[in-house]
Amino acid sequence: MSISLHPVGGIPRVQAGDDLAALLIAGLAGSGLTPVDGDVLVVCQKVVSKAEGRSVELADVSPSPLALEVAAAAEDRDPRVAELVLRHSKRIVRMKHGHLIVETGPGWVCANAGIDASNTGGGDSVLLLPEDPDASAARLAKTLSEHFAADVAVIVSDTWGRPWRVGLVDFAIGVAGLNPLRDLRGQTDMDGRELHHTVTADADALTAAAGLLMGKNAGVPAVLVHGYRRADGQGTGRDLLRDPDTDLFR
Repeated sequence: MSISLHPVGGIPRVQAGDDLAALLIAGLAGSGLTPVDGDVLVVCQKVVSKAEGRSVELADVSPSPLALEVAAAAEDRDPRVAELVLRHSKRIVRMKHGHLIVETGPGWVCANAGIDASNTGGGDSVLLLPEDPDASAARLAKTLSEHFAADVAVIVSDTWGRPWRVGLVDFAIGVAGLNPLRDLRGQTDMDGRELHHTVTADADALTAAAGLLMGKNAGVPAVLVHGYRRADGQGTGRDLLRDPDTDLFR
């Protein structure tokens, strides 16, 4: 398999209520890109959240006693941000020195519930994750597929840290139009041994590759992936969540 990745540029700063699909279509055209059957468009969470009005003004947030306690335990922690993290967390997985690893409503385990203050368009505001990233991806995939008369899948990505590893990597949090997992169980390796446990997270791999072209200040909110052979079936981003019963680290 040989794949190619193409940055989608020329998209203006997204505002609440913008038609993100229309902006992406214009950006693809301006970048000389026409999606075809099987292509995957990776779209960064930030523009999805902005278009869906997921920005919160910190002036409107009153921190609770617990948020004040969390903020006091960390350097440069805004208690209003700590309050938002707590509000949008289903469970605190780890808390140490004011640092929070939490489980969000949809089940993502990440730092600070994915709440981000960078590239929010200025002002004293932060961005929340999309309320339902899979639904966001599905809406974009439907519009893009209809416009280009092609089967276009969409991945909504976010940038997170990883346990036991240094550095940030882009992960898939919303998926539509493809199976995020490739199940190789029952197949054989190069020596003819049967595979019993190998299930690859293809959606995360595609997203991490696309993240190399996005960057924090590149102004590239989407990347078109061409040539990827999709796994059989379809699924959602939630398929990438490990069942708590098999999670040895929570």
